[in-house]
Formats: sequence, structure tokens, C-alpha cells
Amino acid sequence: MTDEDFSQVSMLSLFRAELETQSQALISGLLALERDPISADALEGCMRAAHSLKGAARIIDLMPAVKVAHAMEECLVAAQRGHLRLRREHVDTLLQGIDILKLIASNPTSNDGGTNSEVASFLATFKKVPLSDGVPLERNLADDFTLPSDVQEDLARSSSASLLVRPEPQTDGSGVGSERMVRVTADSLNRLLGLAGESLMEARRLRPFTNGLLRLKRLQSDLATAFDDVRMKLPSMDEGLAQALTEAQHKLRLSEVFLGARLDELDSIDRKATDLANRLYDETLASRMRPFEDGVRRYARMARDLGRTLGKKVRLEIVGGSTGIDRDILDQLDAPLGHLLRNAVDHGLESPEERLAIGKTEEGLIRLEARHNAGLLQISVVDDGRGIDLQKLRETIVTRHLATAPTVATLSEAELLAFLFLPGFSMKADVTEISGRGVGLDAVQAMTKEVRGIATVSSEIGIGTRFQLQLPLTLSVLRTLLVDIDAEPYAFPLAAISKTVKLKRADIELLQGRAHFRFNDRQIGLVTAREVLNRSETLLEQDDMSVVVLGGNQGEAYGLIVDRFLGERELVIRPLDPRFAKIKDISAAALMEDGSPVLILDVDDLIRSVEKLASSGGLRSLRRTAADADARRRKRVLVIDDSLTVRELERKLLGNYGYDVEVAVDGMDGWNVVRSGPFDLVVTDIDMPRMDGIELVSLIRNDAQLKNTPIMIVSYKDREEDRTRGLDAGADYYLTKGSFHDEALIHAVVDLIGEATT
Repeated sequence: MTDEDFSQVSMLSLFRAELETQSQALISGLLALERDPISADALEGCMRAAHSLKGAARIIDLMPAVKVAHAMEECLVAAQRGHLRLRREHVDTLLQGIDILKLIASNPTSNDGGTNSEVASFLATFKKVPLSDGVPLERNLADDFTLPSDVQEDLARSSSASLLVRPEPQTDGSGVGSERMVRVTADSLNRLLGLAGESLMEARRLRPFTNGLLRLKRLQSDLATAFDDVRMKLPSMDEGLAQALTEAQHKLRLSEVFLGARLDELDSIDRKATDLANRLYDETLASRMRPFEDGVRRYARMARDLGRTLGKKVRLEIVGGSTGIDRDILDQLDAPLGHLLRNAVDHGLESPEERLAIGKTEEGLIRLEARHNAGLLQISVVDDGRGIDLQKLRETIVTRHLATAPTVATLSEAELLAFLFLPGFSMKADVTEISGRGVGLDAVQAMTKEVRGIATVSSEIGIGTRFQLQLPLTLSVLRTLLVDIDAEPYAFPLAAISKTVKLKRADIELLQGRAHFRFNDRQIGLVTAREVLNRSETLLEQDDMSVVVLGGNQGEAYGLIVDRFLGERELVIRPLDPRFAKIKDISAAALMEDGSPVLILDVDDLIRSVEKLASSGGLRSLRRTAADADARRRKRVLVIDDSLTVRELERKLLGNYGYDVEVAVDGMDGWNVVRSGPFDLVVTDIDMPRMDGIELVSLIRNDAQLKNTPIMIVSYKDREEDRTRGLDAGADYYLTKGSFHDEALIHAVVDLIGEATT
């Protein structure tokens, strides 16, 4: 390609971008003029947009576009001067002009007869546009023309700047953004967001490191105190020993001062790095956001044109146009929102005659609204039409053999409206080009589920209908509920959870051999997350159980018992390696603040797994009598070790001998677990991240409720001073990993707490 060719292509691309921007301004202004033909602001905005397009087309020598834009400008100028009052027919023709400009821009070098014919027909129409005094616009727009020199200079200045410099676009009430735009691929943004998320996680890892150094500083302080005690207990030491002790104390003080200064620096670095990483992540995330209006502005014309086709007057009102939405979600919203708006125009709004007869305005109103609520994105499509006739809906359900008449009569309004989302379901008896096949709302439901959202509908007869989509703010960051299942963290998407409850054992009932509990006047099936995920079984001896309620919109609801709730977290989603294929019950992964991984549960898959277990009779009963539980009670042992191999070896060994074993991955996790329920024995390592075993033993011994719990240390350290240090901290038994075998560990456990069962 030659340099000249490349330049031409580049300029054409700029013209297309200019056309996209200015056509949106024209459409918004023309729809406003259709309601108020003498609006000075709307006329001025439309005229400026047409003028800019004319100049831009002239610069790249696209004469058919110049003629079309000039004709539009002449018409708008006549309206500004009061020579012409715009009617709906004029607006139709001006909108047609925008379509022709886009057609020309899409293939500017074509000599397509159809395009030329449309341009000629369009220009012929404007030659006959009557003015207020009955005189038509007599300029021969089909012929070439020369603009006055002053207009050419003004046009060259404004249009050249428009094409080559790309200044901030005029808004003129059109809602067009005013920021400079650059082209960045979606893949680049995704990679940038991933790197920003990683930098945020790495920055947050400084805090645990700082906390570890703070513990070192406290140990130094304790050592200095110990030196002081030694000096006081040795008053008659010789001069050489006193001098050596003084020198050691002096060096210890210097190390304390040095460590304190470095800690202050590290704390400052930690705060600055975390703040910088947070700001980088927030800005990167914001770069993925687009204003809601960017994706839906064109629907105003679509609703208007569709209404005209059906003989209805329709106005679309966009609320919350500046609301930021993830560009991936905004792209996926295109088809669902189109379906909802077509349904609103076709099904929802009455004809002008019907509306006037019942006291409504002739023009129907559809409100498309976006807003952020409780960390989620809510999109609403609301019309002021006739509403949904529930009796007709019941008859349609029965006619289509989706339910029997007695069953339909018992359904609530929400349950009836849920049928609208079924594939192939439609309340229209005949199929038209616009609706009747029952695929629109099915597509809405499918898209909503795909992005882990919820679609609902409500209606009031004679007042209107509201469709509401509740979606995540972004597909890259997910708001989740973290739970503990078999000593491992898992994340539930918040949007997929119906409720979380604390359930008493006394509230569990057995129905047909399966565990249930009553929730919102419904019987909810109850299962354990460990059972569904095929993890180790728990006896659930605690009185309060943590339950996540899933499903319930259209199918059966289930309560999933987890070991405990860990709180809400926003997680940066990391897709799983495609070589894994689909992992059962898992949708994605993420990283915690400390860099540890967490799996994100696939709730739909999880519900299918529960249903499969239930149908095969695989669910075990959760309810046992108090006597039965006491008779079968196993002693509980908590194993704490940061080595997965050692942790699992000890868990399996103790489990095989009948003990009920729970595990923790480090000292801090062990401290949290040991306080969550009674344990007969704690088995812990010494060297662990976040909190070592000696500090954990001290915490347990200083806790009023836990101080009598037997503690065994199992460590690689086999020196006598290490053994003494562990026993002095409060451990009851010290066993080295290098020498212990099955019998040694079991014998030690039996010596401390006895056999596995009481």
C-alpha cells in the first residue's frame, strides 16, 4: 500500500468515527424536535452536527455525503429561521439521511446503483420541502455547488480540526462524551487488569511480612529484658563478664534501634505501595467501564421507528446514562435489551386510541434505567402500558400443557410471571416479524445467567410492566461470600445466593428420609457442602450450622451446610486453564490478599450435583438423636501444619484410628479454627507462616476457655533446646517428624486423650 493510499484510509476511518459521533447527536436532537419542533437548542445542535459532517465529507472528497449533509443542514437552517415547521415526515426524512450517510461511508468507492438512487431520491425530496410561505427550497442539490468563501474558510477550520485533531465533541444535550478517545483492544485491557490485580496482591503481601518483623522486634525487646534480669541476678560478676554483658546489651540496643527504623521505613513503603497498587487497579478497572448511554443511545430511534410501524407513539427515556458498566457486559446487553424494548412496544404499550380512551397520554413512555445498588448493576425496562393479564397468562400456561389448571390456580404472581422466561413461551397467538415465537425473554434469561445475574419481572394491570436485570458490575471482579469447607476456602458469587442463615439442629426435620428445614414458608432440602464436593464427612455436632440457600427462583431450593462463613470479598476472577476442561462444581479461581488461591463455585452446577445425589439416594441424613450422637461421638483432633504432605499424612493416620480430624494450614488459621469449636487435642508444627507454633501454644494457654486443651508439637527440630522451648511454652508432648512413625504418633495421642471414641 502506498503512503497516499494509507493516508486516505486513515482519513476515511476518522470520517467514520466522526459520523458515528455526530449521527448520535443528530438522532437525539431529531427525536427531541419531533416532540418540540421549535426547540432552539435541539435545532442548533442538529444544524451544527450536519454542518460538521458536511465539512468532514468535503475534506475527504466524499461528494455524495457532502450533498446529503448539505441538504439536511439547509432544512434545519430553514427551521431555525422560522421558514419551516418540522413535522414527523420531515424527521423521518432526516433520519433517512443519517442512514444514507452511513451507507456511503461504509463503501465510499462503490458506484452501486442502489446507493446512487437513494441519494438522488433523498435530494429530490428536499428540493420540494415547502417553506411556511409555500415556496419550496429551490436549490438544485442534485448538482455540484460551490460554497461561499467565508463559509468554506469556517468549514475548513472546524472540519479539519474535527478530523485531524479530534477535539472534544459537542454535547448539546446529546449525551456524547467529552473525553479524548484512543483505541485499545479488549485483550490488552484484560491483560492490564490482570497485571494490576497481581500487583495489588503482591503489595498486600508486605503487610504480613511487616507483622512478622514486628514479632521479631517484640522478641528483641524480650531479650533485652532478659539481659537486664541476668545482670540483676549476677551482682558479683567479675569485671570481664560484666564488660561482655554490657557490650552485648549495647549491641542489642543498637539492633533494636536499627530494626525500629527499618520497620518505620517498611511501614511507609507498605502503605505507599498498597495505595499505589489500589489506585492502579481502580484506574485500570475504570478503563474497562463505559457509560451506559454509549450502548443504548441508539434504542431511542429503534423504539420510535418500531412504534411508527405498529401505529403507536413511543418515547424512550434513558435514566442513568452516565452509569459505568463493564464493556463486556454492555456488549452482551445489546440483544437482551433489544428484545425487552421490542416486547414493551409490541406487547406492553397500547395504541394511541386505547390510551386516550382510558385517560393516558397519547404517547407511550418506556424508561430504560441503569444504576448501581449494593455493589451490583441494576438495569430496568419499565413501560406505562397495559400490564400483564395474569388470568390470560394462566390460560396460556394450561393451553401449552406446561401445568394443570389446579396447579396454575395455586401459583403466586411471581411464579406465574416466571413462565414468561421459558423457551418458546409467548402469550401471542400469532407470529409476526416482531414477536410471537417466544425466544426474546428466553435470550434475556440466558444472558443474565451467563454473567451470573438474575432477571425478574413485575407488573400491575393498567399501570405497566417492569423487567429488571441484576448483574455484576464487571465480569473481571466478582463479589463473593467466602466460606470454609473442610479447612479450605471456597467462594460463592453473591448474586447466586438467595440467603445465608444460621440454623439450629433442632430446626432440622426429616421428610421421606431426607433432611429439610422451613424457610419463608417453604421446605428447603438440606445437604452438606462436604458431601456434595466429596470431601471428608463431618458430624455437625455444633448447635448452630452455617447454611447457604441456593436456587428457588423456578426450581427447588437447597440449603448447603458449610463449616463456617469467612465474610464477603471482592475477587479478581482468574479463568482456569482450558486444559482442565470443565471442573465439576467449579467455575473459576482467584487469589486472596495473601496470595493464596481460592476456588469459585459454579452454583448452577452445584445445584445439579445436589439433585443428582438426591435422585440416586446418595444424600445422608443430617439429623441424629442426642443419645445416638453421644453414643457415636468421636474425639476431635485439630492438626495444624503448613506442609500439605505432613498435614494429610497426620489427618489420614488419625482418621484411620477413629479420630474426628480437622486441619488448618498455618498458625493463624489454626488459632481461628481452635476457637470455633471444642477439640480434644491440638497437634501443631513450629515453623509456620503468619504465626509460629510457639506463639500459638502461648495463645491457647492464655485463653480462659482453651487453656486446658492438650497440645502436641510435631516438628523437624530435634535439638534439646527446641524440645525445652516447646514444652516451656505449654505443650504437653513433643514429637520429631524425623523419627516418628505410625505407632509413635498414635501412642502419644492415646496417652494424652485416650481412645478415639468415648
